[in-house]
Amino acid sequence: MMFEPVIGLEVHAQLKTKTKIFCGCSTKFGAPPNTHVCPVCLGMPGVLPVLNRKVVEYAIRMALATNCRISKESRFARKNYFYPDLPKGYQISQYERPIAEHGHIHITLSDGTVRKIGITRIHMEEDAGKSTHDPSRPVSLVDYNRTGVPLLEIVSEPEMHSPEEAGAYLRRLRSILRYLDISDGNMEEGSFRCDANISIREKGAAVLGTRTELKNLNSFRFVEKALSYEIKRQMEALKDGEEIVQETLLWDVNRNMAVSMRGKEEAHDYRYFPDPDLVPLRVEEEMIEEARKTMPELPDQKKKRFVKEYGLPEYDAGLLTSGRDMADYFEACARQVKNPKTASNWIMVELTALLNAAGKTIAESPVAPEDLGKLISLIEKGVISGKIAKTVFSEMAETGKTPDEIVGEKGLVQVTDADEIEAVIDTIITAHPGEVEKYRGGNKKLMGFFVGQVMKETGGKANPAMVNDILRRKL
Repeated sequence: MMFEPVIGLEVHAQLKTKTKIFCGCSTKFGAPPNTHVCPVCLGMPGVLPVLNRKVVEYAIRMALATNCRISKESRFARKNYFYPDLPKGYQISQYERPIAEHGHIHITLSDGTVRKIGITRIHMEEDAGKSTHDPSRPVSLVDYNRTGVPLLEIVSEPEMHSPEEAGAYLRRLRSILRYLDISDGNMEEGSFRCDANISIREKGAAVLGTRTELKNLNSFRFVEKALSYEIKRQMEALKDGEEIVQETLLWDVNRNMAVSMRGKEEAHDYRYFPDPDLVPLRVEEEMIEEARKTMPELPDQKKKRFVKEYGLPEYDAGLLTSGRDMADYFEACARQVKNPKTASNWIMVELTALLNAAGKTIAESPVAPEDLGKLISLIEKGVISGKIAKTVFSEMAETGKTPDEIVGEKGLVQVTDADEIEAVIDTIITAHPGEVEKYRGGNKKLMGFFVGQVMKETGGKANPAMVNDILRRKL
């Protein structure tokens, strides 16, 4: 019997509003504990929530970007559960009538396969607080600053079948959120979190197996590792004739294993009912059209344009449009150069290596895109060689100077005087008669030796194309 895994993902994305979803408290990250709170988000008696319009606008934008059907009327419900970090004893969420349903996005896998992944629903809700467990003493501390921060919960259809597909889906979803500029998608700060539901079924069967849920996975790497672990565990259990227990699991990053947290809840466990303090939400067509008009160019659209407008390969265009900052950097750089593919190569290789070594994002790049474009332009004009350009690039990153300043200060301008290069070559040929005889005898690999000698003699500044041309003629 052949088995296959079935994965569905629930993503919680914190929105970049200045204030919380139902009160005027700040959503700024990193404030001292319990300073961004008020009677409303702390659930004090007699207070009333007031919906933040910007949250609705952001939800509509995400719904449009993921091809969802937007509900003209939705409503909020109370989701009842009792944790120390939930001061009201319930969470205001949406249940039976979410703001958006029945959407999809496309993902591209490493082998080039494109898959359409359905989105069941998108709904708005408030975040809970954060509990911290002090390892030095038997106490837990609760910070309510995050309580009431607006979330979008984005629920996929259970139709992914590998950790790679799940990782690609999450990356694409976060990319869309960032392109829309409605969430920073920072997994380390908890503004992009994922719960994964996993079950195993007979390959091709319509009925899903018993599922388990992995909670609060906060990096793409951990999501993929946790899914691989849980898929393997369930597969082995089924092959041994064991039953899968429906439960909620936590991923232990230190032991690289999933550990049981509690039995898996169902919807009835939360005793949902409509929130009596919030009227049904009605979304007018004008609000949807306004959001549609102001939608930015999204990753798939930008990728197609990069291929058409800049003549980039699909692979390059896919990488460069994976994030809005990366795409903007490329375009700013490409405006300075003749060949956009050269700009693409420099960004994907030299710049990416520099940023990875420094642990920085492209938004924090020490080399501005305009300056990288100027550096590439110097290569295209024959002012410096590609090899020298790499040295200049490193110094640009260290000093913040422009390429023109560095080239001028260090005298790195490329030698393009044919007579000067020819004189150097004549000297080298005269000094190495044995190598000249072997080359003329058929050992063409010695061309590299002669080129190296010329570059050594000129400090790497001789024009490589001219060096090769003159050497072939002379030899």
